[in-house]
Amino acid sequence: MNVLSELRLRFAAMLASYVDDPTELLELIRRSQDAKFGDYQANCAMPLGKRLSRSPREVAAELVERLDVSDLCQPPEIAGPGFINLRVRDDVLTDALMSTLADRRLGVSAIQSPRTYIVDYSAPNVAKPMHVGHIRSTVIGDALVRTLRLLGHHVIGDNHIGDWGTQFGMIIYGYRHFRDEAAYRQSAVSELARLYRLVHQLVDYHQCVARLPELADEIEEAQLSVARLRSAAESGDKKAKKECRRAESRLNQLREEHAAAIEKIDAVRNDPNLSKQAAEHPRIAEAVLHETAKLHEGDEENLRLWREFMPACQREIDRIYNRLGVTFDVALGESFYHDQLRDVVVDLKSRGIAESSEGAVCVFLENSSVPMIVQKKDGAFLYATTDLATIRYRMRTWSPDAMLYVVDHRQSLHFEQLFAVARKWGYDNVELTHVSFGTVLGEDGRPFKTRSGETVGLEGLLNEAVRRAREVVAANDDAKPQGAELSNAERDEIAEVVGIGALKYADLMHNRTSDYVFSYEKMLNDRGDSATYLQYAYARVRSIFARGKVDLETLRGSGARILLDTPQERGLGMQLLRFPEALEQMLADFRPNVLTAYLFELADRYFSPFYQSCPVLKAESDPQRDSRLLLCDLTAQVLKQGLDLLGIKVVEKM
Repeated sequence: MNVLSELRLRFAAMLASYVDDPTELLELIRRSQDAKFGDYQANCAMPLGKRLSRSPREVAAELVERLDVSDLCQPPEIAGPGFINLRVRDDVLTDALMSTLADRRLGVSAIQSPRTYIVDYSAPNVAKPMHVGHIRSTVIGDALVRTLRLLGHHVIGDNHIGDWGTQFGMIIYGYRHFRDEAAYRQSAVSELARLYRLVHQLVDYHQCVARLPELADEIEEAQLSVARLRSAAESGDKKAKKECRRAESRLNQLREEHAAAIEKIDAVRNDPNLSKQAAEHPRIAEAVLHETAKLHEGDEENLRLWREFMPACQREIDRIYNRLGVTFDVALGESFYHDQLRDVVVDLKSRGIAESSEGAVCVFLENSSVPMIVQKKDGAFLYATTDLATIRYRMRTWSPDAMLYVVDHRQSLHFEQLFAVARKWGYDNVELTHVSFGTVLGEDGRPFKTRSGETVGLEGLLNEAVRRAREVVAANDDAKPQGAELSNAERDEIAEVVGIGALKYADLMHNRTSDYVFSYEKMLNDRGDSATYLQYAYARVRSIFARGKVDLETLRGSGARILLDTPQERGLGMQLLRFPEALEQMLADFRPNVLTAYLFELADRYFSPFYQSCPVLKAESDPQRDSRLLLCDLTAQVLKQGLDLLGIKVVEKM
């Protein structure tokens, strides 16, 4: 039962007689932050009173008089300037909790009008090991897929992998010129990754060397501009002051780019082997583009190498996904769409959407100073072209109502342009959403890197999380009053679940649009907002049943009823009933942190006080004992289901 939805439904019919669209007013009906104000609070009388030029309290009284919630709530109360406080009747709450216990969906109703969603997430480049940057897209996308499915939507999870393009041009060039055959035979993926990094570094080196004189000139010009504008600003010119701030920002960016270029150049020149390789391959960037073009044109040898590399790369990625417990319905990479790209460009031009400009083919968009290029002047296609081909294929294959792209916020401009072009192309009857997310940071506030400055590998991150989790599990087990209970094998199994769950939750608990600082200590804190704390809460509930030798199936079928005799019991019951609300709010803007917040609040704010204040196995009477066992049972089920929607497993004991 979704009490909030039911209340909004009751208000909607009534508010429609005051305004044409009551949507914004209905959003002001929310759960109360303090139980003394009831369970829910309707704050719509204030803005409605302003619209009607009437006293909000008078409007609130009128709303209460017309509102019919007697079968659901106690008589509504008006507080302050016009707040309407609503408290669910205890008998309704009890009946709803009993129904939830008997419902395998835990009160989550299947949507009446299901939609077809395509969720595009994870999308690593297959020829390189997955790194920390892939964790956010992977776990956010997985949580959305799981939750949308639970609500009854038809969902296609698509891993749009990077298995084509310039990265393979780099790898093929590296394979031909720098391959360590023994290393390749021992671990193909590791050697291919090394070759990619090496070629990328050499390409960067030559580009930085070529760019350095230009940068120096641009910095000198920017310095003169800043000095001129600063002088004008000091004389009181307000426009100059604003322009000066922009010029200073530009100067700082140029200086940072210059410093980064010097660092890349020095890294090669200070390494005799790299310096020698750079001198021997002065036109490596052009050569890489040539190898890429040959692959795209169907060159037999380059295609043979690509086909040789792909299976090992795919197995390596699948192994990481298997460990994360993440699956996809389809994994159609960039190579799948390659043969469709030329037709995309031809179609866009024939419809007058794209046009030639300085040799390239572009789409010029309103309110955008930068066109979207769909074919470069050398004939090469771009990510934008592939993404347009992907939209067309998905529409023809699945006819989705919505496509969600779970991709880094730095790609925002790309998706703004992509969606605008797709709409001009005729795909204006599908909802296209960029589910953007921020960056994982180190304690220095910069993108999370290793000490050597390399991006942290995802498998290394998993291994370290599991290692630390095992230390926590072992310490907790050794500290038990009756002595340790777990074997080494059990500790290893629990550590894998706890470590990976902690890593996922540490990401999902943050508002997805925010950057966050990665911390193993906070991630594995069993007394704070973490998966470890929630897994421990679940295991604690299960231990109650084990200690009391409680047969849950017998208890559920015994006719026992939930009693709400104390504030702690009622508070826990009300929070359990809010599970469907949390899922609805999570999907309103595709933010898994809404669900993590709900689960933490369930465990910390409601179950913990209940557990401390309301003896379960030693309750004063059998009906009270059974009632509290049922509340514990429902708590465990909601915790388990909620964590499962986040892709996190539970364990029976910790």
